[in-house]
Amino acid sequence: MGKAARVRDTHSQGPLPACVEGFTRLQHPVTQIIDGSTLAGAADSQAAIEQPDEDVLATPAVVDDTSQPPTSAFATFGLCRELLDGLAAIGFEEPSPIQKAAIPELMLGRDLVGQAQTGTGKTAAFGLPLLERLEPGLRTPQVLVLTPTRELAMQVAEAFNSYASSMKGVKVLPIYGGADFRDQIQHLRRGVQIVVGTPGRVMDHMRQGTLDLSGLRSLVLDEADEMLRMGFIDDVQWVLEQLPAERQVVLFSATMPNEIRRISQKYLNDPAEVTIRQKAADGRRIRQRHLVVNGPQKLEALERVLEAEGSEGVIIFARTKAITLTVAESLEQHGYDVAVLNGDVPQNQRERTIERLRDGRVNVLVATDVAARGLDVDRIGLVINYDIPFDGEAYVHRIGRTGRAGRNGEAILFLTPRERRFLGGLERAVNQPIEAMEVPGNASINQHRLDRLREKLTLALQQPAGNPEERALLGEILQRVAQEQSCSPDQLALAALELSLGGKPLLLQGEERWGQSRPGAPSARDRDRDRSERRPFQDRHSERSEDGPEENMERFRIEVGWRDRVKPGNIVGAIANESGLTGRSIGKIRIFDAHSTVDLPKGMPDDVFADLRRLRVMNKELQISRLGS
Repeated sequence: MGKAARVRDTHSQGPLPACVEGFTRLQHPVTQIIDGSTLAGAADSQAAIEQPDEDVLATPAVVDDTSQPPTSAFATFGLCRELLDGLAAIGFEEPSPIQKAAIPELMLGRDLVGQAQTGTGKTAAFGLPLLERLEPGLRTPQVLVLTPTRELAMQVAEAFNSYASSMKGVKVLPIYGGADFRDQIQHLRRGVQIVVGTPGRVMDHMRQGTLDLSGLRSLVLDEADEMLRMGFIDDVQWVLEQLPAERQVVLFSATMPNEIRRISQKYLNDPAEVTIRQKAADGRRIRQRHLVVNGPQKLEALERVLEAEGSEGVIIFARTKAITLTVAESLEQHGYDVAVLNGDVPQNQRERTIERLRDGRVNVLVATDVAARGLDVDRIGLVINYDIPFDGEAYVHRIGRTGRAGRNGEAILFLTPRERRFLGGLERAVNQPIEAMEVPGNASINQHRLDRLREKLTLALQQPAGNPEERALLGEILQRVAQEQSCSPDQLALAALELSLGGKPLLLQGEERWGQSRPGAPSARDRDRDRSERRPFQDRHSERSEDGPEENMERFRIEVGWRDRVKPGNIVGAIANESGLTGRSIGKIRIFDAHSTVDLPKGMPDDVFADLRRLRVMNKELQISRLGS
């Protein structure tokens, strides 16, 4: 089992904290690498998880000193009544495998390395034991959580507040770039126990002396591999080196690259190791398909896919904020109930949007990756990757939004001819083929329309929506018209159906334009060239940059260079955190003596462009400008 399997005496840790007085001491507790299982894409709320106890090994025994049985399975961890009340209020009943494995170790004050995919309940796995060990009477930061993006920082802070809703005096503060620095200072001065932030803004506060971590007890590195990809690892190590020598460090990561493993070995003290593996059958519940379509035809292809494949809830993933708006506006014009979720959406509006999606008032959500992180809506039946994620893990995260709670789900990936070379990497990420499909033709769409109309009629007969008085009135109108026009019930029903269509044709007519001979379809020569250009995702930033930007990318100049000691990771991390892009969405970077160039997706909104101009890297403003302007 390696280092994590060594026998370790808990008495060497000193007295147990008050929160774990209910635990029976084990003479020689053994911590092993845990191999649990979780449903594909299971939510952080773990309502979708039903796993047997034998998935988790070496869970400490519990002594129940109350006369009443525990109200939930979380009571067996020895959590205080206030935390249990907070969990009950948000519907947490059964701990997920990673929570079963991690919470007892963290309650004992151990360092921990956890490896699990997104949506397995990681936030509660570290949040609950750290809240249990908190001292609300102390008004200085006791817990620091580092996250790669501001959206995740807000989400984690919101989760802490939900868990601690019944605890008095607990203050949680999210700090991240783009928010008012002075407002964050005011909150820190008034006193907080938990700080959740992005590495850059946390460093700013530490250097200014406005964030005092001398009393810190626990540090959590959430999604460490994402911080590595975004170029934050140097910042993370700087923060680690400033912390007190005696502190608990918790590291969670979906994957374990060598650099993340080295950090855990250097900064963590004999950590427990927890690994949650996804059951192969769970991933098979999501049917995955891809289609190849030229860029200018993507919107029309999307509308056809929704017509033929649309279900009760759909999430469409786009690469940038601008694309989410373009797609949403187009779908609204075609009559869809659609909402947008991107980095510009305030937190309160995000909550309302998710609630509308959950209760069916919105059927289609267009979102960026970071804005949709942690999204937990069971009714999602279809995920559409309108823009390809240049990262296998991002693809896994996206499709995990469907197939929840043991249901089946659908995932469709849009590829341009140039992007087909990335398909193999995504198939390796999910360990299964992503089958090919064609853009739906008229026959498929027409059949779907007829089926949907029949379903609506059947539902209207079985579950009438109107009140009895209105139904009686409608019946009188039908009888009167039938008498006046001397028509049969069938003729009357047909007239009513045609009226419900609002003058729009029920069936698509006209020329089919989606066959193999469609304009712009790739030739054999193009396909041969694509095969010869296949390369792993990691090579994307190592391409030679003498040529122009790639398709759908635009080149920008920024006023930092080698003399400012800037590295590509600094540029990627700063731009990704401010713009809402993932690190893989940022293209080629060339660094010169006094300036650099960077390729970004086309269609950057003006407000994001203005924010990037004021953004500072290595203590110098980017002053970003379009190359040649």
